[in-house]
Amino acid sequence: MSTKDFIEKDYYKVLGVPKDATEAEIKKAYRKLAREYHPDANKGNVKAEERFKEISEANDILGDPKKRKEYDEARALFGNGGFRPGPGAGGGSFNFDLGDLFGGGAQGGQGAGGFGGGLGDVFGGLFNRGGAGAGTRTQPRRGQDIESEVTLSFTEAIEGATVPLRMSSQSPCKACSGTGDKNGTPRVCPTCVGTGQVARGSGGGFSLTDPCPDCKGRGLIAENACEVCKGSGRAKSSRTMQVRIPAGVSDGQRIRLRGKGAPGERGGPAGDLYVVVHVDAHPVFGRKDDNLTVTVPVTFSEAALGGEVRVPTLGGPPVTLKLPPGTPNGRTMRARGKGAVRKDGTRGDLLVTVEVSVPTDLTGKARDALEAYREATAGEDPRADLFQAAKGA
Repeated sequence: MSTKDFIEKDYYKVLGVPKDATEAEIKKAYRKLAREYHPDANKGNVKAEERFKEISEANDILGDPKKRKEYDEARALFGNGGFRPGPGAGGGSFNFDLGDLFGGGAQGGQGAGGFGGGLGDVFGGLFNRGGAGAGTRTQPRRGQDIESEVTLSFTEAIEGATVPLRMSSQSPCKACSGTGDKNGTPRVCPTCVGTGQVARGSGGGFSLTDPCPDCKGRGLIAENACEVCKGSGRAKSSRTMQVRIPAGVSDGQRIRLRGKGAPGERGGPAGDLYVVVHVDAHPVFGRKDDNLTVTVPVTFSEAALGGEVRVPTLGGPPVTLKLPPGTPNGRTMRARGKGAVRKDGTRGDLLVTVEVSVPTDLTGKARDALEAYREATAGEDPRADLFQAAKGA
């Protein structure tokens, strides 16, 4: 990403959230958009793929509190046209290079205008700049982030599981040891002098940086390009990793595994691995936050007279719940500690909803009993209050 892109792109607009959005709101917006524009759901749709990359880039910045703070500071400083000459500037052209603010051109430990090297810290982590004293050294490059998906059964999501993930990413080319040169002797790029970046004017006296077009940001040029990686120093590789999915994950949750992404270059750190979890439905149980849900059929006599009902649990022995006499259809009861695993290791509850089962075939004896019950309650009208309330409204 170039400095210009970083300053000009409105990542809040990309995710459709306000600038004061909470982390939870940002995460929710990203998940919704990622599911809609994911390449797997839009086969062959180039626009959807570009939109997905844009969404992922915005989430990478706004989803990380440190990067988000740096982004907000950068936008506040430069987003509205940058610095302007103040009183006493003489009204003439006011030219300075952002390199002065990023750590170069300091005088006596203090940059122009008293800014020092502080702003180098704002941008250093995001653009892999070395800050003051970087000079012409070739900088380490962080590996790419990788996103993968995994589908779990309902039980695996509740209890946790270790699953194999096969991933493809760019890693140092083995044929040239990541140098890009088949002889292993690349030379420093003369255009950027090994920094991987070039400065350009953007009007108003500003100077911004972009990846060097000649070395593609590597800082090195291969005189004898490696036939495998074509001089890039990177080659596609596949690997299988055993990933532990924690207990209690929910459908659509995005898990971040630090340092499990693509390897870095020149001693740079590896990227991160993001795993999007999909959970299959269960034929009996459902889920509501940290609680599990189940619907249990009961007979009319159990609901009317009360009784004990055995209820299944997920992966454990059944529990027995006591129905009080006169239990209405649709009433929900709670079996504590039989739900999903929370982050603190405790469990939610099992929410049991009662459903009165109406028989479709009655034997003679059962029919006679119900006929007798109907005669005994002939004077009762369960809909009387309903009509009264309707009239009152």
